[in-house]
Amino acid sequence: MTTETTKPGFLAGFAMGIRLLGRGFRLWLTSPRLMLIGMIPGVITFVLLVAAGVALGINLEALSSFLTPFANGWDEVYRTGIRVIVMAALVGAAVLIAIYSYAALTLLIGQPFFEKIAERVEESLGAPREVEAPILASILRGIGESLRILLVTIAIGLGLFVLGFIPVIGTVLAWLLGAITGGWFLALELSTVAFERRGLALKQRRQALRSLRSTTLGFGIATFLLFLVPLGALVTMPAAAAGATLLARRSLGEPDRPQH
Repeated sequence: MTTETTKPGFLAGFAMGIRLLGRGFRLWLTSPRLMLIGMIPGVITFVLLVAAGVALGINLEALSSFLTPFANGWDEVYRTGIRVIVMAALVGAAVLIAIYSYAALTLLIGQPFFEKIAERVEESLGAPREVEAPILASILRGIGESLRILLVTIAIGLGLFVLGFIPVIGTVLAWLLGAITGGWFLALELSTVAFERRGLALKQRRQALRSLRSTTLGFGIATFLLFLVPLGALVTMPAAAAGATLLARRSLGEPDRPQH
């Protein structure tokens, strides 16, 4: 392992993760056509998730009332208060699930595009020894692994939903923990392309990223927050795919800067 990949302190590692995402954004300057093409799968996924979000928004008040039948006999102030809290918790859980789903679906739809982005990043860094795998088997394995992570994300989302019932502090904690867990799963999903080129399965990917936990969190949380910006996910997704390639290389002790 090179000195460049020596495990840093938490804050330094967290900042490094943010810088890796920033370096991913540089591809918008050096390879704008490739990045624009990389936006296409994101647009498709975005439309699907917006439709789901609109459906949730339309039914949010009804869902809140359905989940709080015990409040039907309360005074209006208290009944409204608890249902507003429930709606905020529902939105928080839905955002966490939606952001991971956006990344997973976009990577699945646009796999060839994101492979090209990963290749472009690695061209100047020393291409890895790729492991050949049947295309169908690789796709099926990728879908299976993404579904496993999605189930965990849904479970966490439900836990954050319950936490959101605690007035004020519960809502704040739910959003904070949502950003942390959402960031972690985003980093895990976005780095899939780079790790799969090396033949690494989900368990091995998790182990590699845990070796640079703070860097992974810095990268993932920064990406998560940018995904919250209106239309931010569309611009960020190709850059995050590039940055995740650098993150994967760094976690494996491979150089993430050109060697001279």
